[in-house]
Amino acid sequence: MWRRWGLIRQFKLNFVRLMRLRLKPEEIAKGLALGISIGMTPTLGFQMVIALFFAILLKENKIAAALGVWITNPVTAPFIYAAEYETGRILLHMPHVGLPHTLSYAALKHLGWEVIVPLGVGSLLYAVVCGALTYFVTLRLVPAFKGWRIPRWPKKRRN
Repeated sequence: MWRRWGLIRQFKLNFVRLMRLRLKPEEIAKGLALGISIGMTPTLGFQMVIALFFAILLKENKIAAALGVWITNPVTAPFIYAAEYETGRILLHMPHVGLPHTLSYAALKHLGWEVIVPLGVGSLLYAVVCGALTYFVTLRLVPAFKGWRIPRWPKKRRN
C-alpha cells in the first residue's frame, strides 16, 4: 500500500520527524520559516544547500529548515513560480513575455532578463510573507501537535 501512496507516506514521515524534535516551538518555527523562505526563491536544485548553510550560519534548526524547503517540489514549483512571476510582473508594470521570433543569443538573453527580474521580485515578496506566516502559524500549532498520538502506517496483510 505504501508504494501507491509514497508521497503521502513521505509527508507523514517528515511531519512525524518534525513533531518529534525535542526543541522549543520557537526554534522549530524559526527553522521552518527559514526553510520556507528559501524554498520560495527560484533556486531550485540548490535550495537544500542554501537552507542548511543559512541554518548553520544563523544557528537555527537544520532539520526544520531542510523540511521547509520542500514547499517547492516538482509538483508545486510550476504553480509557485508562475504566481511569483505574475506578481513581480504586475509590481514592476512589465508586459507579458512573448517568445522571440528569431532564436539568437541576444533574443534569449533579453528574454531571460524579462523573466528573471519579475520572478526575483515576486519571489522576495513571497519569501518574506510566507516566512512570516509560517513562523507565526508554526509557533501556535507546534504545542498542539506535540500532544497528538500519530498512528503507525498500516502494515500490508498477508493472506
